[in-house]
Formats: sequence, C-alpha cells, structure tokens
Amino acid sequence: QVQLVESGGGLVQPGGSLRLSCAASGIIFNIKAMGWYRQAPGKQRELVARIISGGPTNYADSVKGRFTISRDIAKNTLYLQMNMNSLKPEDTAVYYCNVDSVPRNYWGQGTQVTVSS
Repeated sequence: QVQLVESGGGLVQPGGSLRLSCAASGIIFNIKAMGWYRQAPGKQRELVARIISGGPTNYADSVKGRFTISRDIAKNTLYLQMNMNSLKPEDTAVYYCNVDSVPRNYWGQGTQVTVSS
C-alpha cells in the first residue's frame, strides 16, 4: 500500500526558511509527476511546484526564485526547500505532497506551515 508522509512544517518568522519532506512508502508505477500543493484557509488548493517525469520542473509564479523542489530517488523522498529570507505570511497554508500516476493520484495528509511574527 502506498503512503506519502510529509514532515518539516511548523511556525517560522517572516524571512525564515523551512524544508519540507515527503517520504513515499510502497511502489508507484507510471509516475507522471511529483509535486507540492498548498491550501490556505478559505482558498482552493493550488500548485506550488512539481517535477514532471522526463520533463520540466514547474513553479507557481508566487514562489519562483524562493522555493526549490527536488527529489532523492534512493530515499524515495521529495523535498521542498523554502529558502532563507524568503518566507512570507502569504505562504501560510497546509502543504500537501502529491504523486500523479496512472491510474491513481496519491496525496499525503499535509503539513502546516505558518509564517508569522
């Protein structure tokens, strides 16, 4: 059974940094993309960044130049580095890990990121 488990969220001051991790257990075939999404209170879930298999890496305009998505295939882990001096209060949201494969789409349970002084 496939599970995605996020970690690394928390409370951070504006201008701080965090690194989110998503550890995948189980075997997933036919992966189309792996990525991070977020959902702020009262808003729809939105794409933050994703790695398309054999293709480009996409970032939301709001995080370009501030966040970096990467993966460690050996560890079956996806990361989202939110760089130093980059976090803003508007980045506050629950961050979800996603693996889009055929035929299933997998989601983690989410990790809360709160940017506040």
